[in-house]
Amino acid sequence: MALLAQGRDPWSLLGLLSQLFLALLLTTGGGGQEPLPRITYGAGDGRRALSLFHQKGLQDFDTLLLSGDGGTLYVGAREAILALDIQDPGMPKLRNMIPWPASDQKKTECAFKKKSNETQCFNFIRVLVSFNATHLYSCGTFAFSPACTFIELRDSNLLPISEDKVVEGKGQSPFDPAHKHTAVLADGMLYSGTMNNFLGSEPILIRTLGPQPVLKTDNFLRWLQPDASFVAAIPSTQFVYFFFEETASEFEFFEKLHTSRVARVCKNDVGGDKLLQKKWTTFLKAQLLCTQPGQLPFNVIRHAVLLPAAASAESRVYATFSSQWQIGGTRSSAVCAFSLKDIKRVFEGKYKELNKETSRWTTYGVPEISPRPGSCSVGPSSDKALTFMKDHFLMDEQVVGTPLLVKSGVEYTRLAVETAQGVDGHGHLVLYLGTTTGALHKAVVSADSSAHLVEEIQLFPNPEPVRNLLLAPEQGAVFAGFSGGIWRVPRANCSIYESCVDCVLAQDPHCAWDPESGTCRLLPTPIPKSWRQDTEQGNPGWACATGPVGRSHQPQSRPQIIKEVLAVPNSILELPCPHLSALASYRWSHGTAKIPEASSAVYNGSLVLLLQGAVGGLYQCWATEKGFSYPVVSYWVHSQDQPLALDPELAGIPRERVEAPLTRVGGGAALAAQRSYWPHFLTVTVLLALVLSGALLLLLASPLGALRARGKVQGCRTLPPGEKAPLSRDQHLQPPKERRTSASDVDADSSRLGTEVA
Repeated sequence: MALLAQGRDPWSLLGLLSQLFLALLLTTGGGGQEPLPRITYGAGDGRRALSLFHQKGLQDFDTLLLSGDGGTLYVGAREAILALDIQDPGMPKLRNMIPWPASDQKKTECAFKKKSNETQCFNFIRVLVSFNATHLYSCGTFAFSPACTFIELRDSNLLPISEDKVVEGKGQSPFDPAHKHTAVLADGMLYSGTMNNFLGSEPILIRTLGPQPVLKTDNFLRWLQPDASFVAAIPSTQFVYFFFEETASEFEFFEKLHTSRVARVCKNDVGGDKLLQKKWTTFLKAQLLCTQPGQLPFNVIRHAVLLPAAASAESRVYATFSSQWQIGGTRSSAVCAFSLKDIKRVFEGKYKELNKETSRWTTYGVPEISPRPGSCSVGPSSDKALTFMKDHFLMDEQVVGTPLLVKSGVEYTRLAVETAQGVDGHGHLVLYLGTTTGALHKAVVSADSSAHLVEEIQLFPNPEPVRNLLLAPEQGAVFAGFSGGIWRVPRANCSIYESCVDCVLAQDPHCAWDPESGTCRLLPTPIPKSWRQDTEQGNPGWACATGPVGRSHQPQSRPQIIKEVLAVPNSILELPCPHLSALASYRWSHGTAKIPEASSAVYNGSLVLLLQGAVGGLYQCWATEKGFSYPVVSYWVHSQDQPLALDPELAGIPRERVEAPLTRVGGGAALAAQRSYWPHFLTVTVLLALVLSGALLLLLASPLGALRARGKVQGCRTLPPGEKAPLSRDQHLQPPKERRTSASDVDADSSRLGTEVA
């Protein structure tokens, strides 16, 4: 779908608008069903064990760094840097903490420049990288005056910062803590993408530290648009890739159009001799495209990470995107995968060239310059190649990604990726996604590049963005930073799946069913061959099959436990049905017969029974998911007057005696006193009386209003237009009196109106 117009005439623009309208229709009305989280945990849900680290007086835990051995987590917070011990499960323990506040002079200058003393004039840590085995390198906003320093390590502990070791950090850290930035250390050199001025209108890509000369982008040549926003930096063997978003300058559109970019610079770039001195001579950028057929593109990149190549695969970049257009009143997000091989191919293709007379971008072929401009050739480039690079920094072809997950009503902010090995020995791609409302999504990508959401965890009681995500594979956890602390989230919650069917349907590559213990457990290393799992299809029909011929036998649909309910006649009984999966449909059965409709109803998934006559027996709540049905909960209901013997076919199944009916809807095993009809009768009676009274008032108000209007019209005594008032001397001399309504007049009108009604 063509959304962008390159110098189009009005008729072409009209066709473009029609295509855009068609795309809107397709986006709102078409498309497949998007994935839903199978299980959702609210904030503080006891079923999902989380650990929170927080420190009194500290906030804005934005920057995370994992030590080389994976046992220490370094955290950059507001005006402090922390070292946390994460080797033991549970809440991280504080090793030590060093303060790094902005000086009083810088804070005074910041306030003088009309910045807030309460939210902005502090030192927000924005860069925290491991320089070597004994030092970290860190940069912060330093009250809108960026600064950097080296931090010495001793036994994984942080040593205090000396003021004489703090240097200017302009170009390495943003001035404003709200501005996006990125930094990565490669081969001892720091590559940063940030804003280079106080106003936030001068983006820069710069290389500092290390033996190579300091290089940066040329602001005069407009290699970067003033609103460029950097989200990630990924090094490779020869290059460093920067991922960012900016306004598209190569398209003429009826509104400000954002686009996602990937830029590339060579590690061995040394700058030019005469041209482009202390500037990049290998800077190139290309457009990233993440879209689905017939839909608007996701044109705003939010985050990107690299998953290194496995033995039989290639390195891929996974990025989260959102759209600048709202469809149906909500924003949507997507996760796309890009191959490093495709990115490299685009940078070896054709260029774009700006025609300065027409201000239009056109395609320019490959120049006859050797070595090719922008390549990582050894030594400085020729003046001819540098002259070409000054104006030909944009590639003609787009880097097209593969959409893996598209979700509406959600904005993903951060992303962490790993490959988990399953029982089948294959690696399965797992995505951890943080949202703007403080939720964490765990998604698994199948072999056909489609993703399903295993779970959704609400981390914060009050909605706020997840600021950072860091995966610690050795600890089996994901760490999420936010304004108030650090959450430690175990990457799997296998114990919640109580049956083999539920464990297999979850399709979580970290979990498998252990037939010996009869539990769903976290996969160990090495993986036992007897454990059951089906990550690709989620089919318990063969994964949970029993019998000598294995897969030919279907798993038993017998309940694992039966709850016996001893009910009181002529009472209301509520049987809850826990909804274990949001992807399943649920129904109730009464043995082999249907549920008696005259004496039952389903309310919020629970079965409400009126205990009259022969309504006892086996009641089961069934879940159907992926075409497979299984009982979620089973009740054996019998009366105190006429106890029923348990069906012989259910012999051998454990039973749990419940003396009183379950009356709390959706409350699990909570017990309460039995209810009678009297409260329901009173409620219905009062509501019926209110409705009848309102209807009676409306009926009376209608004729009264009509009579009142007619009485007022008669009182005015307006003469017909054909008649004339008789002229007299008195009427000619007396001026017309102003009509005023008094209380006596109103009372008189009311009494007269009442007489007419009577």
